[in-house]
Amino acid sequence: MKRNLYAFLVSAILFSFYGSAQPRQELVEVIVTPNHTDWTYDIGDQAEFSISVYKHNVPLDGIEVNYSIQPDPGYRSIAILDEGTRKLKNHTTKIKTKKFNEAGFLRCTVSVKVDGKEYSSYTTIGFEPDKIKPTTTLPKDFEAFWNEGKEKLAKVPMNPVLTLMPERCTDKVDVYHVKLDNVKGKIYGILAKPKAAGKYPAILHVPGAGIRAYYGDVGEAAEGFISFTIGIHGIPVNLDQSVYDDLRAGPLNNYQAFNLDDKENAYYRRVYLGCVRAVDFIESVDGFNGEDIAVTGGSQGGALSIVTAGLDDRIDYLAAFYPALSDMTGFLHGRAGGWPQIFVDEFTNKTEKIENSKYFDVVNFARFVKVPGWYSWGYNDNVCPPASTYSAYNVLPGKKELHLFQKTQHWTYPEQQELKNEWLFTKLRE
Repeated sequence: MKRNLYAFLVSAILFSFYGSAQPRQELVEVIVTPNHTDWTYDIGDQAEFSISVYKHNVPLDGIEVNYSIQPDPGYRSIAILDEGTRKLKNHTTKIKTKKFNEAGFLRCTVSVKVDGKEYSSYTTIGFEPDKIKPTTTLPKDFEAFWNEGKEKLAKVPMNPVLTLMPERCTDKVDVYHVKLDNVKGKIYGILAKPKAAGKYPAILHVPGAGIRAYYGDVGEAAEGFISFTIGIHGIPVNLDQSVYDDLRAGPLNNYQAFNLDDKENAYYRRVYLGCVRAVDFIESVDGFNGEDIAVTGGSQGGALSIVTAGLDDRIDYLAAFYPALSDMTGFLHGRAGGWPQIFVDEFTNKTEKIENSKYFDVVNFARFVKVPGWYSWGYNDNVCPPASTYSAYNVLPGKKELHLFQKTQHWTYPEQQELKNEWLFTKLRE
């Protein structure tokens, strides 16, 4: 009974967490449709958008809509190329763009007032995104910097502490809270492993941005994988939610930009090396087959997946959704940069911060990823804008496949998750 109740609570929490990022159904829907079904155009093309508005699934007519067209702005401000007002006639209106003469993205945003309330939507189209080049550059000492970090990490004993969590265990899976020593602190996580004797491949789950508890992937372990889910903040991952809320509002607020003017002490230096430490731990787990390790995550976790594969040749496969921290200097070159979209004002646009960001930019780790990878994102993502994710994807030298779900913003459809699992599980079982 306790196990069933625990499973229900975990499911409810995960549904709440992931569901909060999903699109919300509104009474009035604004539909912005490009005239290419794949939302993708050649450089120099003139695109056209069709606009319709529905209420109760019935198309409205004779009402005014406001529109603007601009390069993909992420969630920051970028100059508007065209804007105006149109009236719906025969339930629609069409807007042609000017020719777009560079590789990148163009967004049409539409708003309308119905019964005194404003509704809006947008659609982002791509122009030969496979030709997008990163704006960040590779420091000459990039490899030396990270090799030195890994050497320092190797001198730190792992000192693993595993605490069984009986309330989370099942008849097939054991679950442990794990503490590891890392450079300048700890790494905590949740280990889920099959109870049955045997040798199993492993999957490392790296987290999206934020501060929260983690529960591990019991279902994955039941499928025959050693599953290790880590947090990055050096605090236990099984505390009361109020602890994480306080940290989010206080000491860890805006952690992603901490010490960016000092690359030796920048926040993500310890985090990236902590991911390598997590691989160290997986190799020590009883029941690991000694050969097959994958890493996966979305957003910040997508970034950490690429970083881990770029830093650690023990990773065999990676699967990443909309990797953050990619081409962070984009805003300095007139296009959207990757989350956390920091180079936008005098406080952040300092030479030392810009130069140090290159040591932590996912683009520069992607250059060293040789293993097969599965990737997925959408054109409408305003948190990890597609110009930034393509900047990393386009420099990946390893075998790679991109699964576009153009409509998605910073969320995934269940079908994307299913495709990712099918690919990852199949590779690890080969």
